[in-house]
Amino acid sequence: MRILQTKRVTIDAQHPQTEWIKEAAQLIREGQLVALPTETVYGLGANAMDAHACQEIFKVKGRPQDNPLIVHISDLAMVKRLVEEWTPQAALCADKFWPGPLTLVLEKTAFVPDVVSGGLGTVAIRMPKHPVALELIKEAGVPIAAPSANLSGKPSPTQGIHVWKDLKGKIPLILDGGPCAVGVESTVLDLTDEVPTILRPGGITKEQLEEVLGEVAVDRPAPDQAPKAPGMKYRHYAPKGELTLLIGERKNVIRKIKDELRKGHSRLKKVGILCTLESAPELHSQLPDLLFVLGSEHHPEEVAGNLYQGLRLCDEQGMDMILAEGVSEKGLGFAIMNRLQKASGQRVMRV
Repeated sequence: MRILQTKRVTIDAQHPQTEWIKEAAQLIREGQLVALPTETVYGLGANAMDAHACQEIFKVKGRPQDNPLIVHISDLAMVKRLVEEWTPQAALCADKFWPGPLTLVLEKTAFVPDVVSGGLGTVAIRMPKHPVALELIKEAGVPIAAPSANLSGKPSPTQGIHVWKDLKGKIPLILDGGPCAVGVESTVLDLTDEVPTILRPGGITKEQLEEVLGEVAVDRPAPDQAPKAPGMKYRHYAPKGELTLLIGERKNVIRKIKDELRKGHSRLKKVGILCTLESAPELHSQLPDLLFVLGSEHHPEEVAGNLYQGLRLCDEQGMDMILAEGVSEKGLGFAIMNRLQKASGQRVMRV
């Protein structure tokens, strides 16, 4: 792969500068890639209707070919070229949650390249709630396919500097709009079955969806099943160090973290801890090599917003072992725990 001169520009997240939007849109129309901020994580964008451009996404990220891409739109008029039928359930979801962190999976049209759909007969679409993303899509005049702007398998980028560290020299432009508001990816909802099914938990909770749609199922894919949405099949969001997720009552989790920390240090391992604000004082006294406070257990939006930053910091500071405190799976906690379980490779201790 040829080395590119990557330009990283600071763009106003609320009032994007026209010159940067125009430059980025021109690159998209030319079949090149641009990293852009969204409310969830940074995306690596290409013209969704250009199969060759979308193929470049897979090359740059080192992403498996059967992993579908999410197509981002700026208005509902773009839906017509993408889906066979705009269903009543889709209309309800769009009216309630768009723009926002909800991706809808629907039957695709022949206009959508197979590389975008992962060879499936469906397409995943969403309207992001971020002025930079919306302005870029509008200016480009095409829907933009955009997975997370990181090397495949690594923690997702929630700041422009994360994209720079992963993709410098691989893409021509990074639009740096500051930290992402939500911090975990969108919820992916499959509307092709009778019962709407969550394929990937994210920024919109199961409870919120049930208020609008009634019954909502959660998918449990078989290991050999082709992924219907990003983040389902492969090890994702993973730091270099061995992460263990600890679940249980706080006193039991703290006791187990202390035990595992001592074991790690006895083997001369650098040990990092990811924990809630409530557990931090007692764990800080144990002198871990890194203690990163994700946020209060009473404010899961804080934990979600800090999660990938914590995982990346563990990498940057060379942690061999990472001990992560679990949170309640209610609401946004379901998405947080999904990411932690995937980051651990299902290395989970229940105490």
